Amino acid sequence: MKDLNLGYSDFKDIIKNDSYFVDKSLFIKEVIKSQNAVLLLPRPRRFGKTLNLSMLRYFFDKNEPENEKLFTGLEIWKTGDDIIEHCGKYPVIYLTFKDAKKKTWERTLKHIKSEIAKLYKQFTYLLDSSILHDFEKNKFIRIIDETGDEFEFEVSLKQLSEYLHRYHNEKVIILIDEYDAPIQAGYKKYYDEVIDFMRGLLSGALKDNSDIYKGVATGILRVAKENIFSGLNNLGVYTILNYGFADKFGFTENEVKQIIKDFKVETPYSEIKEWYDGYRFGKSENIYNPWSILNYVSKEDEGFQTYWANSSSNELIRERIFERDFDYIKANFEKLLQGKTIRKKIEEDIVFPDLSKKTKELLWSLLLYTGYLKATPIPEQATTLVKLDYYDLSIPNGEIKKLFSEIIADWLSENLQISSSLLYNTAKNLVNNNLQEFERNLQLLMGDTFSYFDKTPEPENAFHSYMLGLLAILGDDYMIRSNRESGEGRYDILLRPFDISKNGIVIEIKTIDSRKKSEEKKDFEIRINNAIANAGMQIETKEYDKELKDNKIENIIKLPIVFVGKKPYVRSIEIKS
Repeated sequence: MKDLNLGYSDFKDIIKNDSYFVDKSLFIKEVIKSQNAVLLLPRPRRFGKTLNLSMLRYFFDKNEPENEKLFTGLEIWKTGDDIIEHCGKYPVIYLTFKDAKKKTWERTLKHIKSEIAKLYKQFTYLLDSSILHDFEKNKFIRIIDETGDEFEFEVSLKQLSEYLHRYHNEKVIILIDEYDAPIQAGYKKYYDEVIDFMRGLLSGALKDNSDIYKGVATGILRVAKENIFSGLNNLGVYTILNYGFADKFGFTENEVKQIIKDFKVETPYSEIKEWYDGYRFGKSENIYNPWSILNYVSKEDEGFQTYWANSSSNELIRERIFERDFDYIKANFEKLLQGKTIRKKIEEDIVFPDLSKKTKELLWSLLLYTGYLKATPIPEQATTLVKLDYYDLSIPNGEIKKLFSEIIADWLSENLQISSSLLYNTAKNLVNNNLQEFERNLQLLMGDTFSYFDKTPEPENAFHSYMLGLLAILGDDYMIRSNRESGEGRYDILLRPFDISKNGIVIEIKTIDSRKKSEEKKDFEIRINNAIANAGMQIETKEYDKELKDNKIENIIKLPIVFVGKKPYVRSIEIKS
């Protein structure tokens, strides 16, 4: 079997080393056939943007005609002469900003200058030609030795495209990878400086540039037009909500099934699908995160992990979630964690200064475009003449659900000063079937958060999401599911162990009113016991444990949790006469 070579994004190296490659070469055809001279293709990180741009680079590059043989076995070579004739035809400018995200603008600009200087060094043959005037050669040298001023670097791509067109008598391909990386890094630190520079660099290179045949820029977000791409009449933007290029980033269902077959993965496909599927790009559903799939395939014996979610700090997301009005955000997260959808308006452009303003709704656009949510079009909107930009948002898969649960757990720990050891011991007592200690720990936790839950209008939903957050620390050993069909109904929470010798757990949550002033203690305790018994009976009669049994889990904990006001009970009270 071929090697996966995780982390490699250079197309030429992958093909020459005969490494495993999921053929996305028809991406090249879609770029060529596009009516737009300049394409902006925002996608979440780790969805193949760099590899796709690398593939474009080697296909088009006039200076490396030997690259043709890299493509002869791929789908692009079956498309016809009108496409193949573009292979090796154009000079290519390829620039990446993926590492241009330093703590200060001075260091970021220095890194950008270094990248542009390395780019110019690829074309030093221009200095030996007669097509450059002496003053142009001087500018060229100032770029290479990085002594040019900021303005000279701003116009460097525009000028290089002109030089190459003049020399080769052929228009130029410009490829920009991760164009928004320095903007994201600097939006709170040096936003004005980075926006001014990137506007000059990209607009100059891409706006009405008669020297280019195609320009393609990738990134994570679509930064507002007025800031970066002002006046680009030839720009085609294809985000995850648009139809174009929808199946060219990420793996499709058929591609994942082929990977599973090729690497003889023993895990049932349905489980892999639940953990890593769920994205929707344009009309293409069942899009998988490539980074997570390839990592899982190479480390199947380690079980399901949050490979993609843990491949960066998630700092931008966590900051926006914790920043303000967490009660509002929490209410939406409760629905999402229960498998429900929330309906939100999605902004096409991200204006970074707005992230720090009072608006709360921009958070959902940020979460969607960065890969943490899935957007489903609202059917009734399709019949309207006015584009309303509202979508039903949901958590795409188990990996992201675990991340959100961990965020809730972090918030409980950090903002409510809950001991992390208490959270850990509570969860461990549950999975070890030590229900007396579990109940005691859970009551301690709820006591610490009493005032927080006083503000909750729908306590059962709040307790549900609270429990999911609490149990997030078990995600390495358990698949944590909620509000799914099993048997004759829907359980509240189910923990399915990856190791079938461990305890499986199914939880049913109920709430009842606190003791009334006129209520006798004995009657109150009977009411608690009845609620526990009824919840337990619901688990039994509706066979909520069927999913566990179907997965050969023999040891099953069937756990009713009854919240009386804010106090949880999992075991019947011994009533004393």
